[in-house]
Amino acid sequence: MMNINAAFSQSRPRELGVPFGVLPSGLLNSITDVAGLKVGHFTKIEGENIRTGVTAILPHGGNLFQEKVPAAIFVGNGFGKLAGVTQVQELGNIESPIVLTNTLSVAAGIEGIAKHTLNQAGNENVQSVNAVVGETNDGYLNDIRGMHISPQEVIQTIQSAKSGPIQEGNVGAGTGTVCFGWKGGIGTASRKLPESLGGYTVGVLVQTNFGGNLQIAGVPVGEKLGNYPFKDALEKSDGSCMIIVATDAPVLERNLERMAQRAMMGLAKTGGIASNGSGDYVIAFSTAKGQRIPHSIPSQTLQKAEFLGNDDMTALFLGVIEATEEAIINSLFAAETMTGKDGRTVEALPKTQVLEWIKAK
Repeated sequence: MMNINAAFSQSRPRELGVPFGVLPSGLLNSITDVAGLKVGHFTKIEGENIRTGVTAILPHGGNLFQEKVPAAIFVGNGFGKLAGVTQVQELGNIESPIVLTNTLSVAAGIEGIAKHTLNQAGNENVQSVNAVVGETNDGYLNDIRGMHISPQEVIQTIQSAKSGPIQEGNVGAGTGTVCFGWKGGIGTASRKLPESLGGYTVGVLVQTNFGGNLQIAGVPVGEKLGNYPFKDALEKSDGSCMIIVATDAPVLERNLERMAQRAMMGLAKTGGIASNGSGDYVIAFSTAKGQRIPHSIPSQTLQKAEFLGNDDMTALFLGVIEATEEAIINSLFAAETMTGKDGRTVEALPKTQVLEWIKAK
């Protein structure tokens, strides 16, 4: 039987023999292995200087404002411009698509989400929406000061979101990003828990634009390639990483925050150091239908929910760590050499050399 992964990527690290933990991946090894979740990309490459884009993540395909999902946000390092964070922390839910883009296009992301939400059927009386927009700074390869993303392009990205395989690398919000000194981008991965542990799925999507001392499968790649913090200049370790964690497990906001915390452990396994100038944020949510939060319920109506206990979270923690690590490495393997603003070029990770080191372990 054909591996569905192979239908859309012949060169992902897992298929090339790179080991990632002990839990099996989902069918697509993608955040979209979480049923009902949709992802859209808009990639903007124009002329010599524009290298940017938008990625939208929809926890479900319905009206998110009317059917909110439980959610949590963990701040690994807060040098960033994540919009909507305080309401998610206060109320424990997300009521909009999640949009990722570049630092100076966060406002466009907010406007695009707001217009999309206000125009949905059933939202005719809505006068406030908490738009969740994350970012990384792609200004090395992209004319970020030009603010080339429009609200309409954000809406287009949301409307194009779909389930199934997701393109990785130089696409969407990862179009102009740099990671560990190499071309970064969008990456995704998933883990499927065995039935004895609930059979739940954990999916992760990352926008990689950060630095550190790259490690892959225990190999000190950054050192071997002579590309690590402090070798040339301190600022090479700065940057940001947006991490989206999704699960179909019935988990409420408190334990979703605990899952979000573990994503930073996955980032650490790749050699990321959450430097002073890095905006490292994790947004975690559950798509479990029994956990949906209606926008409007009669006053004094008691809400009921069934959710996993603390003792059942450990396997989900491991799934988050493994999927985050793999998603970051997937972004590096999928990314291609790019020339952008002012003729600057960022090379793709030299995968052939890296694979030789891993196989020689």
